[in-house]
Amino acid sequence: MKHSTRRGLATGALAVSAALLLAGCAGGGGSADPSDDGDASGELTEVKLQLQWLPQAQFAGYFAAVDQGFFEEEGLEVEIIPSGGDIVPQDALANGDVDFAIAWVPKVLGSIEAGANLTDIAQIFQRSGTLQVSWADSGIESVADFEGKKIGSWGFGNEWEIFAAMAAEGLDSTTVEIITQDFNMNAFLQGDIDAAQAMTYNEYAQLLETANPDTGELYQPEDFNVISYQDTVGGMLQDAIWADTERLDSDEAYAETAVKFLKAVVKGWAFARDNPEEAAEITLASGSGWGPSHELWMMNEINKLIWPADAGIGVIDEAAWEQTVEGALAAVNETGAHLITEEPPATAWSNEYIQQALDELEADGVDVSGADFAPIEVELQEGGN
Repeated sequence: MKHSTRRGLATGALAVSAALLLAGCAGGGGSADPSDDGDASGELTEVKLQLQWLPQAQFAGYFAAVDQGFFEEEGLEVEIIPSGGDIVPQDALANGDVDFAIAWVPKVLGSIEAGANLTDIAQIFQRSGTLQVSWADSGIESVADFEGKKIGSWGFGNEWEIFAAMAAEGLDSTTVEIITQDFNMNAFLQGDIDAAQAMTYNEYAQLLETANPDTGELYQPEDFNVISYQDTVGGMLQDAIWADTERLDSDEAYAETAVKFLKAVVKGWAFARDNPEEAAEITLASGSGWGPSHELWMMNEINKLIWPADAGIGVIDEAAWEQTVEGALAAVNETGAHLITEEPPATAWSNEYIQQALDELEADGVDVSGADFAPIEVELQEGGN
C-alpha cells in the first residue's frame, strides 16, 4: 500500500429507515469481494458501513449519499449500521463484520496497538469538536485551571483529549477528579461537575436549548466558559473512515470499492455542505431522535469541522496526524494507563484512496474543498424542537 503524505447522544429510539438499509442484514462479515463486481455484472456491490453512534447529522454525509443515490451511482448498495455504544466500530471492522467503519483516530490507535490491522483512508473531520464547558464564574478558563476540579468525561475513549491537553500543560492526571458523565449535561446543570465534556454539535447545543430557571429564558453563550480542544495541543483527529489494511493490500476489488465508496461519501458531504437544511431533514428521516432545531444546529457545526478542506475533504494532514499520535503517546489517565506506548505503523493511514477519489471527482466538476463555505445561522429552540 502506498503511504502517501499528500496533502454524540440521540435520546429517541434506535431506528433506521428502510431506505438506509439497502442491503439485507446477512451475517458472515463484509461483502465487498471480487464476486460482487458491480461494474462487471450490472449488479450493485454490497457494502456494510459501521457508524460509531446513533443516526444523527454527525453522519449526514453517509445518509445523504444513500438518499441522493450517490452510492448507487458508484455501483454500491450500502447498509449503514448504527451503534449506540453497543458496537465498537473498529472491532466490527477488525472482526470482518463490516467493510468500513467510522471512528475517532485516538480510539483506533489504541486498537491498532492491541493488534487490529486498520487504515485511516479518509479523515472526514479535519478539526476536533470536543469542548470542556464550565460556568462563566467558575474560574476555569483553560486546561491549566483543571487542577483540583471535577472534570466530566464520557469515557469510552472520549477522554484522551483531556489527558493529552493536561500532559501538554504539565498537569498530573491525578490532580483532577474525573467524573463519568452521561451523554447529556444534566450533571453539569445540577452542579455535580465543574467542567463538563461536550461536543460543539451536540451537548453544547443541549445547554443553549435549556431554560435558565432563574430567568425562564434560554441559556446564552456568555453564561459559560468554553475550552476548545482544537485550540490546545491535546486536540486530536476525530471521525475518520477506516478500512481493513490486509484487504486493501491483497484484495483488488476491495481497494477499488474503497475508492468508489469514498467518491460517493464525498458527494454526500458536499451535498450536506451546500444543503444543510435538507441534509438535516434526511438525518431526521433516517432515525435521528433529535428535534429539528437541534438537528440543524448539529448539521451546521459538523460542516464547520469539515469545511473548508484546503487539500480536499478526507485528505489526512500529516501534521494533524502527528499531533494526534504525540498526544496519544503523552496521555496518561487517572489510573496511570496509557492510550498507546509506541508509534503506530505506517499502514495506520494512507491518502492513496481518498486522493484517487478526489482526483476523479474534481475531473467531474465536484467541489471537494469547499473554499467558499460559510456556516448558516441556526436559532435553537427550547428542547431542540
